[in-house]
Amino acid sequence: QITTLINHKDKPKRSDKTLQAIQRVGQAVNLAVGRFVTVGEAIANENHELKEEMSVACIEARRAGETIAQLTNVASLDHPESDSHITIFTDKTGVVKAARLLLSSVTKVLVLADRIVIKQIITSRNKVLATMEQLEKVSSFQEFVQIFSQFGNEMVEFAHLTGDRQNDLKDEKKKARMAASRAVLEKCTMMLLTASKTCLRHPDCESARINKDGVFHRMRLALEQVIEIVTDSRPNGENEMAPISIYSGIKEFKNKVEGLRENLYFLSKENLSTMLEVILEHTEDFTDSAYTSHEHREHILELSKQAKMELEQLVSVWMQAQNQKTKDLMEDLEVAILKTCQCMNELKREVHSAATSLAADLLKYHTDHMVLKALKITGVEGNLEAVAEYTCKLSEQKEQLVEMCRLLRHVSGTEPLEITCIHAEDTFQVTGPQIISAAETLALHPSSKIAKENLEVFCEAWESQLSDMSMLLREINDVFEGRRGEKRVYLSLPRPGKHNANLKALKPVKLDTEEQAKIAKLGLELHLLTSDVDSETERWEDQENEIVQHGQGMSSMAYSMYLFTRGEGLLKTTQDLFHQAEIFATEGTKLASALHAFSDQVHDDDKALLLLEAEKLISMCKQLQTTAKASVQGKSATFTKVDACILKTRNVMTLLCQLLPLCCKLLRKNKAGNGCLKPAPPWREDRIRTGANAHTPERRGETFGIKSLENHVTNMTFLESK
Repeated sequence: QITTLINHKDKPKRSDKTLQAIQRVGQAVNLAVGRFVTVGEAIANENHELKEEMSVACIEARRAGETIAQLTNVASLDHPESDSHITIFTDKTGVVKAARLLLSSVTKVLVLADRIVIKQIITSRNKVLATMEQLEKVSSFQEFVQIFSQFGNEMVEFAHLTGDRQNDLKDEKKKARMAASRAVLEKCTMMLLTASKTCLRHPDCESARINKDGVFHRMRLALEQVIEIVTDSRPNGENEMAPISIYSGIKEFKNKVEGLRENLYFLSKENLSTMLEVILEHTEDFTDSAYTSHEHREHILELSKQAKMELEQLVSVWMQAQNQKTKDLMEDLEVAILKTCQCMNELKREVHSAATSLAADLLKYHTDHMVLKALKITGVEGNLEAVAEYTCKLSEQKEQLVEMCRLLRHVSGTEPLEITCIHAEDTFQVTGPQIISAAETLALHPSSKIAKENLEVFCEAWESQLSDMSMLLREINDVFEGRRGEKRVYLSLPRPGKHNANLKALKPVKLDTEEQAKIAKLGLELHLLTSDVDSETERWEDQENEIVQHGQGMSSMAYSMYLFTRGEGLLKTTQDLFHQAEIFATEGTKLASALHAFSDQVHDDDKALLLLEAEKLISMCKQLQTTAKASVQGKSATFTKVDACILKTRNVMTLLCQLLPLCCKLLRKNKAGNGCLKPAPPWREDRIRTGANAHTPERRGETFGIKSLENHVTNMTFLESK
């Protein structure tokens, strides 16, 4: 909004609508700053050590917002230039200065607030650690129950704080590491409960003590990693050395090779040779593995040898081309580049096939959990010999799964998936020995219910990790086949092969400066509507509601279309805009379907109005889709189509601004007990069932099992009564 004000075109004639739009933007900025500063001041009052700094930054921000509002107060003036009142038209530098002050003060508030959040997480971690130390030292069951209740509450608080932080992280790698650490803490909380109870029940049992110590150690490591991520630091000032995967090595190597087309002198032949050597060293993880098939091993060795030969040929031609740039030599260089890259692609495909086929076979083989079942049975029987036999088999299984994780890491394709593979490897490494110690404890005390429960908990963790590996394998295959990777779907550009047939006739063009100026007003209206929709969606308590999610998606797409009118954003050409308009219309149709489903729970008085609005939405979306798909030729016709698409999008957004508060009101009526909704809504049940099946790593990472933690705390009441 500030950029819109600063970049507005000075014209001799200004319509009332233009003046009103400028005033609305100024007021919107001031209101937004006011809300922002109110939160900042509340934070300052709660944190005395930063109160003074925060208050100063808030005062500066508020002053800047008010200045912008004053300078844009032009709607009531017939002739702003001749009036003694200073406005944006008479003092544009004033707006620029106010904008700079606003941005610097807002940034300062954010930085200070961030420091407070980090401090809160560290304080919460310290509380958890202190209570863990108490739990380790308790000697009576009654004392343990009391302290564990406190520990559970502290873990719930830590879960909320770190969950919010994880959502705020922009670095996908850090996000994945945080998700992994929080997953460890979630699972270890239940393990800590049963392992500690077993140790208290059997204080002289060495295997029970080893089992408990392992859980405490792992939780401490996970807590430490969370703090490393939050503070962006490493213990003792160490730098994080991430292991290089074959995929990332090949990607970097190919980029360097293809860069020779542009510049023959930007790197040395020694650099390329070293990079290939590192990649081929990593392929030894496959060729040396006992679990790689003979066929895969032979293919990898052949391709490694071929890669060396192709690089030698490339270097030879490259060196000649540096001395003499003839047409023939440049053609030979192009052939050498293509051959080298093709060879690396084949090597990449081969290691991917080797890793994923091994993983698929192992996961299928271990899906029945026969070893775990046998350990439970022989443990209850007190058969120490049989337990020893099956623990050996579990150790073999652990080695296989650890090797599988190492190989999958090389072909994971993205850094977050690579981190997930490393987390899985650690989980198998740690959980295997813990299952063994839990089984030995049960075999020594076969009638102990708590020892049996403890073994069950560790076996469940193993089974859960195997289930996660199946999903991880699917995701790795999706990345390899190009079915995954674009995070922001709504703002993504049209992909090759996905365009409508009619769009092929269109020549992708950009709007020129004059066309941008013509459409700027419409774009600004669209922008203001996206702000209104965002405000409406924020009012909803249930952010997972289907209506809210469709509304947020449509607002996101409309915003990208607004950016297009300014020559900014991810939509670069008119063809991109038309494709985005089609997706927007499709999302609107989905919202209409959700409204129809919602109307089934609304009584007759409100149902008619809701259905009428839903039908309007369907009609508008169909019109927009027809416009977006229509084939046009020529610059003038293309601009008319752009104008029509944005106008129709604006109309849909206007309707959306009316629909969202209506639906929110109906839901709130229901919560207040007015009975405007019928009971047992099937659309919500379907959504809950769908949500329960959404086991992506990101979703798993965000939950941290807060409900399960709260259940542990509640269950302590029963333990105390016993």
